[in-house]
Amino acid sequence: MDIRNIIGSLVGVYGVILTLMGLFADQESDKTGDVNANLWAGLAMIVVGVVFVTWARLRPVVVPEHHDRAQDEPA
Repeated sequence: MDIRNIIGSLVGVYGVILTLMGLFADQESDKTGDVNANLWAGLAMIVVGVVFVTWARLRPVVVPEHHDRAQDEPA
């Protein structure tokens, strides 16, 4: 299990929640200067989550099967 999958999934889930809040909840544009902050932050978090999961899929961590102790000893 790679930590990038966990981080990407959590950021993606929070991004979906924020995006839905930005679309359906009170936008409170007076506090944010007429910008739907929840929507834009949610979309950015979805993108970051997808990047993390894609990164983990394209460049997986490879653990060597056999570890030789002789290579670790100083010469």
